[in-house]
Amino acid sequence: MRTVLNIPEDLLDEARDLLGLDSKSETIISALRELIRSKRIQELKSLYGKIDVNLDINKSRRRKKVTHKG
Repeated sequence: MRTVLNIPEDLLDEARDLLGLDSKSETIISALRELIRSKRIQELKSLYGKIDVNLDINKSRRRKKVTHKG
């Protein structure tokens, strides 16, 4: 998708240098992916202690044996 954006050249150049990328498009795509990843991590961290997960680890590791006919 083509989009016209007004981004300060010095900001884009600095980001491109820091990320070690060649193109402006790669830089923006990489930065957007990192922003999304970072926000998702923050959301997960905010759930810490709010979800009660009572798992029986030993029981969950026991699996029924599957017999193959062959």
